[in-house]
Amino acid sequence: MKRIKLIEVRSELGAGTRGASLGVDALRIACLNKGSDYFRRFNSVAVPDLNHVLFDKNHFPYAKHIDSVYTVQKNIANTVEQTVRLGEFPLVLAGDHSNAAATIAGIKTAYPHKTLGVVWIDAHADIHSPYTTPSGNIHGMPIAMALNEDNLECQRNVPEPETEFFWHRLKNLGEPGPKIKPEHLVYVVVRDTEHEENEVIKRHNIKNFSLAEFKEKGPKQVAREIYERLRFCDLVYVSFDVDSLDSRFSKGTGTPVKEGLNVDEAIALCQALLDNDRIVCFEMVEINPTLDSENTMARNAFDILEAATDTIQNHLHLADATSRQSRATT
Repeated sequence: MKRIKLIEVRSELGAGTRGASLGVDALRIACLNKGSDYFRRFNSVAVPDLNHVLFDKNHFPYAKHIDSVYTVQKNIANTVEQTVRLGEFPLVLAGDHSNAAATIAGIKTAYPHKTLGVVWIDAHADIHSPYTTPSGNIHGMPIAMALNEDNLECQRNVPEPETEFFWHRLKNLGEPGPKIKPEHLVYVVVRDTEHEENEVIKRHNIKNFSLAEFKEKGPKQVAREIYERLRFCDLVYVSFDVDSLDSRFSKGTGTPVKEGLNVDEAIALCQALLDNDRIVCFEMVEINPTLDSENTMARNAFDILEAATDTIQNHLHLADATSRQSRATT
């Protein structure tokens, strides 16, 4: 990969609170107000959304608008796959976090024989399924999609056959079957979970770096331990939900949670994680300016995004220079 490609996804079909579709534009406003040329430096592509269906009646109580989510996710997966195949680094700016399942599917379709690790920086585990969800919001389900995990041991709902049909399609988007293994998933500062999620996390022994552990060890040590856990993964994808930040810094998101990262900690963590040869994609999600004042959330998120992008770009340039030098000496 030689250059960054921005993939803008404005779909908010999976969210429970409206407004995440405006997150990309809020980042652009933060960029302008900061006097940055960020959005002029990189090529970008916008994936079509179907947010207009939010005005229609929902027919899927245990996976809201899942038929339209499936259509959007097919487009996201195809865009990510094509970006990777063209030798570009996909940097995804998305509305709600359900879209991340499609990003993972796109990566796996491009690299079907590679093992993918996922670092999920989030207040939430997002490992519900239509069989366990308390809300029906699909942004609580992307990790379950990637793992092909229904968690029937904790079933509380009986979804309609139509919901099950589209859920099966989502789990098998791109390459059929699981995209990742539980041992190749690492959570960071996940702290707002339901019983059903806790049970599946315990069953699969999925690691979560709590805030206390993060503060004790620091971002560089946590990143080192994450990569030690993912040592058998060929590729690593990092997904950053802005509600991983403490609610003092993340009012402008659908589900803010206290006792999270501060902005400097988030920047240091992303930099430590992204300065690695195996990084194949970075994603930022869930900015909702309708819940904010003075675009504070997007300003904080843009600072994190700029620092993360600089790390990615520096690493890509270094890898490219090393590759050219190697070719010159052979």
